[in-house]
Formats: sequence, C-alpha cells, structure tokens
Amino acid sequence: MVKRNTENVLEVSELNTWYGDRKILSDINLSVSRNEIMVIMGHSGSGKSTLLRYILGLEKIKEGIIKLLNKEVAKLSKDELYKLRKRIGVAFQSGALFNSMTVGENIELPLHENTDLDENTIKIMSRIKLELMQLSGTESLMPAELSGGMLKRAGLARAVIMDPELLFFDEPSAGLDPITSAHLDNLILQLRDTLNMSIIVVTHELESAFKIADRITILDKGEIILVGSKEVIKKSNDSRIINMLERRAISNPLDAKDYLNRLTKK
Repeated sequence: MVKRNTENVLEVSELNTWYGDRKILSDINLSVSRNEIMVIMGHSGSGKSTLLRYILGLEKIKEGIIKLLNKEVAKLSKDELYKLRKRIGVAFQSGALFNSMTVGENIELPLHENTDLDENTIKIMSRIKLELMQLSGTESLMPAELSGGMLKRAGLARAVIMDPELLFFDEPSAGLDPITSAHLDNLILQLRDTLNMSIIVVTHELESAFKIADRITILDKGEIILVGSKEVIKKSNDSRIINMLERRAISNPLDAKDYLNRLTKK
C-alpha cells in the first residue's frame, strides 16, 4: 500500500440521485487521494455504475457536490468540462474499440482529436503505450482479431495515451481467465507506480480488489456501508460485507401461497 497523499483528486459530498421517484444513491460521501487506487465494490444493482456516471459528468447532479481534480463538475461550462476530461482516462469494460479502425488507429485517436502533435510523434507515443501493455506488433490488427484480454489492454492503452492524472477502469477482470486477470492487475499497479496515476476501479472480483486496492468502498442499495483498507474490510462484522467476502447467496424464503396470490392479483 502506498502512502496516501493529502491532496484529493476526487471529492463526493452528500450526493443523492433519483430515477423518477426511485432513489438510487443516498448520501454518498467519498474522497480519493492523489496516487491512490480506490476500488468500488458491490453486488449488481448496488449503484456502482450510476455513481461512475455522475462522477464523470454524464448525468446532471441535482443534489450534492462532486469535485474532480479540484473542479466542481456541476458548475463547469461545456468547454471547461471538455478540458477537464482531457486530464482523465476511462477504460471501459469491453475495451470499446472502434471495429472499423485498426488497433493503432484506435490508440492514436485521442491524440489526433485533442492535440496538435505531428503524425510521427503520435505513432511513437502509441507504440510506447502498446509496449507498456505488452501489445507490440498489434498496430495493424483489427479489434476482431484480438482476444478478450488483448481488447482490455488495448482499451487501457487508449485510456492512458494522454497520460491522465486520474484513470477510471470499469470491471477490468470481467470475462477473463485468472492468468489474464492477474496480468491486468499488475498493469494497474504499474500505472500507479510508474506514471503516478490515481486510479478508481469498479469491480466485483474479490481477488483482484484485494491485490490492487489501497482502499475499498463497499456499496449496497445505493449507500456506502464502509470505506477502508483491505484489512478493515476483512475485519468488518457487517453481515452484508461478510456475505460478499464469503460469497454467500442472499436467500429470500418463498411463501408459495403469497407468491400465487401476487401472480393472480389484478
């Protein structure tokens, strides 16, 4: 575990969100320090993806405050938000490469769109990031020619091509075999240690979380139930966290009569 920097790259204060009349996130308070790896965990429907969308400014905040790199997201103009996003990288669960472009063209795209660098410099920077991801020689391949693990690494290469200060990684290990997942975990640690990135990882993989995290945030039904080090999480007496750590199914006894009544109710 690295020593936490006192400077925060993310601050979420009293965030509440709704879909219609249904409350999704409730009183979310969260901070992430510079050069820290924060893992956000929770079962499906706990609010992880919703929280990520609000942090990235993809959803309009109605109640609460989110600060990214000392900028209050809700108060930014369109141009200011665009400039802020250039300091942030996002690696999507599927890799999200454009199928009509080669791997090299996918990696180079953010540099073409956001900088005035010459073509030769862009290609050199792209090759450096592909080398970092152990994808050298794949520049001319199409995304369809890559394995699942290679797609994830190519997506990560594109996310970090502009050396962002803050990286978001959504479900890095989803659908991957254990060896490939372990390799991605090592890459995440390498990015933190060699490029001094602050990294927020959304995952449900316990082994991965406990390998890479400096701290872990546990969400349940839209609420944060615990934020702490791996040791703090493992020692928790909260039944919801114990169920998650021990992979216990949450059982709801079914009353056959009540079930039949609900099905036939008009």
